[in-house]
Amino acid sequence: MTIVKCGTWAAALALSFSLMWGTAARAQNGGNPLSPDTLRLANGMQVIVVPDHRAPVVTHMVWYQAGAADEPPGKSGIAHFLEHLMFRGTSTVAPGDFSKIVAKNGGEDNAFTTQDYTAYYQRVAVDRLPLVMEMEADRMRNLVLTDEIVATERNVILEERRMRTDNNPAALLGEQMGAAQYLNHPYHNPTIGWEHEMEGLTREDALSFYKRFYEPNNALLIVAGDVTLEQVKSLAEKYYGPIPAGEPIVRKRPQEPPQIAARRVILEDGRAQLPSFSRSYLAPSYGTDTDEEAEAIDVMIDVLGGSETSRLYRALVVDQKIATSAGAYYTSAGLDSATIGIYASPVPGVELEALEAAIDEVIDDFKTSGVSEDEITRSKTGLKAAAIYARDNQQSMARIFGVSLTTGETIEDIVKWPERIEAVPAAQVKDVAVKYLTAERSVTGYLKPVPGKTPMGDADGAATGPVEPMGPIH
Repeated sequence: MTIVKCGTWAAALALSFSLMWGTAARAQNGGNPLSPDTLRLANGMQVIVVPDHRAPVVTHMVWYQAGAADEPPGKSGIAHFLEHLMFRGTSTVAPGDFSKIVAKNGGEDNAFTTQDYTAYYQRVAVDRLPLVMEMEADRMRNLVLTDEIVATERNVILEERRMRTDNNPAALLGEQMGAAQYLNHPYHNPTIGWEHEMEGLTREDALSFYKRFYEPNNALLIVAGDVTLEQVKSLAEKYYGPIPAGEPIVRKRPQEPPQIAARRVILEDGRAQLPSFSRSYLAPSYGTDTDEEAEAIDVMIDVLGGSETSRLYRALVVDQKIATSAGAYYTSAGLDSATIGIYASPVPGVELEALEAAIDEVIDDFKTSGVSEDEITRSKTGLKAAAIYARDNQQSMARIFGVSLTTGETIEDIVKWPERIEAVPAAQVKDVAVKYLTAERSVTGYLKPVPGKTPMGDADGAATGPVEPMGPIH
């Protein structure tokens, strides 16, 4: 729920959607929380309607409560693979025609997969809502796959892995750190999958995952835009209502044992142009927080490394001048857990070991001194201001609800978030730093260029720099 100073859309999505919506709702409705309209179809499908009458357009999204962490052992990547295959046709829509039809009607569409959910969306003129709803409902129950289609699309996802991960040293380090962070939980598998398992994914694997999870009672329909609850209800009952409910789904995943040892990952890669430091700590997510600590973690991360006025940035970049960048993030939206991240890149001539020691000094001082009233006030004000700006994006409003509701939060949690963030005391910010910024909960990563080898450079896909949280895979 903290705004992340990162360069990718995926990392930006890791900020708090519930933060953005909660504050936006208060601003739009004269300070009174604005709740969306909601209903549940007879087949169990939950429907959320977020009115936005500023333009005659709508964002239509279907969220399935199934992601990479729900995959059978040995089938990593199947959730993302199925996302691709969902565009490959039904008994009435030819392979590849789904997006063409949306585009011909002046809209745009896409989909994304994470550890906890898979979402499909279209943004169209309001009079095209029946069309996209009919097509989305069609592929919820009528997906057609052939061995040829599966083989072709499998090559596509393997190439995507090569481009996004295998040819990117920072992404490779992040993948290895994730595997080290989660000893038992399936979050240790990358969303895109391990290559050797992706190569063996079959038509039967895809259809098995599809039949298990792609049911209306395991889906969330969100429509944001120039519509009313009555309009959406009528359309949803017409197109999604006839689809029978599937078997109830219980998402029972292996959980983490107590983490008792610090872990360290060092990746040396000739394609890396510059060294970088990364560290992650296991933490509760908003969906798993039972001690009302998540809001305090949000504030703590913002003060510690959320901006150029943060403790880490001022100490390492401005004062000591030993880093070109430094910051922190909180991947707060997780069905089972979350991580806190710290990152920095040294200036030439500064060793990663020296940079790490300086980072530890800042963290230790934070855990000892806590935050000042000025810092906590500035943090809360900044978080809320950013949230208010987010309300102007219709797609963001739909995603706020989708991410939050599929990772364990309720509508009430979303709407009341600003009140809870405002109530965070300075003492609790210090307490969560002491509790969660501990060595035994951490994985520290070094990305090191290989001396004597010429880096390939960013133009060849070898992006370098801080390891960022891996977000949705398209």
